[in-house]
Amino acid sequence: MHELSLAGGVLRLVEDAAQREGFARVSRLQLEAGALSGVEVRALRFGLDALRPGTVLAGAEIVIDEPPGTAWCLPCAQSVAIRSRADACPRCGGHQIQPTGGTELRVVDLWVHDDPAPETASTNEES
Repeated sequence: MHELSLAGGVLRLVEDAAQREGFARVSRLQLEAGALSGVEVRALRFGLDALRPGTVLAGAEIVIDEPPGTAWCLPCAQSVAIRSRADACPRCGGHQIQPTGGTELRVVDLWVHDDPAPETASTNEES
């Protein structure tokens, strides 16, 4: 399941950003996993949920958008929507198509905070 390693990569990216930018926690992580990216979104979410306790992502809302795939059809000379890389052009039925969108897995947005999570702050005050 390569989604677990992808989740680890996303976590490393966010933790590197936290160290570089000086934020303590993330309240919302928004990702984009395109329809042609080869990423199983449910497995990626499972991996992120398994890895995030004790990290800057602990308690964060994780949103994963799934934009549709698009491709350029050479015979039609137009952009068309496709669901998989094996699809034919929905206009002409040809297979001379080049994916142009929905191929990426990327971090779209982070909502970050300089202060630790509220439950951590109250625990520290009691100590």
